[in-house]
Amino acid sequence: MDNPLTLYPELLPIGLALALGLLVGVQRGWAQRKAQDGRRFAGVRTYGLAGLAGGFAGAFKTSDPVLSGVILAATAGLVLLGYWRMTRDASQVSGTASIVTLLTLACGYLAGSGEGVIATVAAGLMVLVLAMREQLHGWVESLDEREVMAIARFALIALVILPLLPDQPMGPYDAWRPRQLWAVVVMVSGFSFAGYLAAKHFGATRGVLATAAAGSTVSSTAVTASLAGKLRAGEGDAAINNAAIALASAVMFARVMVLTFALAPMAFGALSRFAVPGMILSLIATFVLMRKAAPEQTGSDPAMKLRNPFDLAPALLLTVLVMALSLAARWVLANYGDAGLATVLAVTGMVDVDSAIITIGNLPPGALEARIAGLVLAPPILLNTLVKAGMAVSLAGDRKGWQGAIALVLSATAAAGGALTLL
Repeated sequence: MDNPLTLYPELLPIGLALALGLLVGVQRGWAQRKAQDGRRFAGVRTYGLAGLAGGFAGAFKTSDPVLSGVILAATAGLVLLGYWRMTRDASQVSGTASIVTLLTLACGYLAGSGEGVIATVAAGLMVLVLAMREQLHGWVESLDEREVMAIARFALIALVILPLLPDQPMGPYDAWRPRQLWAVVVMVSGFSFAGYLAAKHFGATRGVLATAAAGSTVSSTAVTASLAGKLRAGEGDAAINNAAIALASAVMFARVMVLTFALAPMAFGALSRFAVPGMILSLIATFVLMRKAAPEQTGSDPAMKLRNPFDLAPALLLTVLVMALSLAARWVLANYGDAGLATVLAVTGMVDVDSAIITIGNLPPGALEARIAGLVLAPPILLNTLVKAGMAVSLAGDRKGWQGAIALVLSATAAAGGALTLL
């Protein structure tokens, strides 16, 4: 017997539309299981039928667009009419149910139109948001006015200013791209705000360390600048902030090994000879500094001193440093050409180690032997580590940032010792 889906392949998108509607209906039915009879806006069957209606409308959008439009308009009209009736009969009515029903209709339409992946992702995200109702409400209630303003300001610099900036090179030697430079501000301020929320929720130790580890998978330089700002402001335990700087360095060494293995595998063996010692020293320093920390203040201890969650000063200082180093790199290129490859990589790697690895990976096959490729990557990684050590002292002050700076210098020394074995 032939498979019905083979004979009628259009049934699969419609079936998916019905399944997505039922999925949403199950969540909504469970969430409203204690509601009185007659107080539910819609149940499992209604959401399933809304998805099915959207599926039919999507299936007919090409062959009979008028029928498709009528199905969509009629279903949406019924949803709005039901919401209007509920607002008249009840003193308090949530708009969530009607919006969810309309979104279920839209997901069904996408599924019926052949956009099954988009429909499934949209329905899954909708169910996730609905299921997180208590967590989201609790998080919003825990925010104060200062934190809401910080979120609004971060949205301004990340979602409004950043996309509007030009991405064309400009300035001396075309060294500066305004959008890339502002992206540094977004990263550092974002890490700073994430660290503030993590410290508030998890406690000083776990919040700072978790944020440093996660942020360093993107930019250990940005994380170091953010932590140095905390040290300067006297936020949290200084030993924990310095331990987080050392941990960020350890994650950086691990990240460059993974990136090299993926993009420049011929250099991985040589690079691991000095990256592994640097990572081990950074982890040891993290452990030692954590042992010096005061007992953790967990939870939402009112005595915990948390600084402004949206401090732009470290971000702007790092951006100025990026501008200076980018200009220096372009000057080296203009005066020494391709022969200064190692020098250029070392200079640019002070701020962005990943760019040096990507450059090596894009070289023609056989341009560098494995040992030389590893040696060429050593200067940017070592200099990046030393630059972060200088950043820890310059941004935080020598009395507050010296422990993290020494940890970075020791890890760079260990890495340099491993690099010498390649000579």
